[in-house]
Amino acid sequence: MLAALSLFVSACGTGGTGARDEGPARTDSVAGAASSPSPASSATAGRVDAVRLVKADPEVSADVKRQLKPCAGDDYPVDVSYGDLTGGSSDDVVVNVLTCGDMVGIGSYAYRDEGGSYQNVFKAEEPPLYAEIDRGALVVTRQVYAKGDPVSSPSGEEVSTYVWTTDRFVRKYTTRTEYSNAVGGGEPTPVPGS
Repeated sequence: MLAALSLFVSACGTGGTGARDEGPARTDSVAGAASSPSPASSATAGRVDAVRLVKADPEVSADVKRQLKPCAGDDYPVDVSYGDLTGGSSDDVVVNVLTCGDMVGIGSYAYRDEGGSYQNVFKAEEPPLYAEIDRGALVVTRQVYAKGDPVSSPSGEEVSTYVWTTDRFVRKYTTRTEYSNAVGGGEPTPVPGS
């Protein structure tokens, strides 16, 4: 114990820079996002009324509109993200419509500001799903269920990345992950040493 303590104290007094002695941390994702600005510097969008936007959108299915109701009081189950997806003069808006009880995504939409009004440029309505902005791309995650899977335990997920090309989103990448049945299934794991 004394040897470990003296080694620790001597290491602190060598004038090193701590973790930097091992080299810089990887910053690929941060550096990539910061070093590749969009062609047009987009202005931050003002807050939009996402519920009104979705309900007025003719591209949104009647089923999603019917399910879009307040969960409690005036709180609607919508998540809203702002960011540059299309290179426009102001930020684009991504809206996810969820269910109240279990917060399952039932519809995801991307809107682009065109002449002062937001136009639907992307929709996905195959639940359960969720869309988000990631480094200038639209990323949509869908839970995948096999027959008999409970809602709390999907068999896997599919993640699709869409990029804006001229006037529409194009799917660029898709990855699929299948979850193991071994984890969390069967008998409880005994506590080590018991």
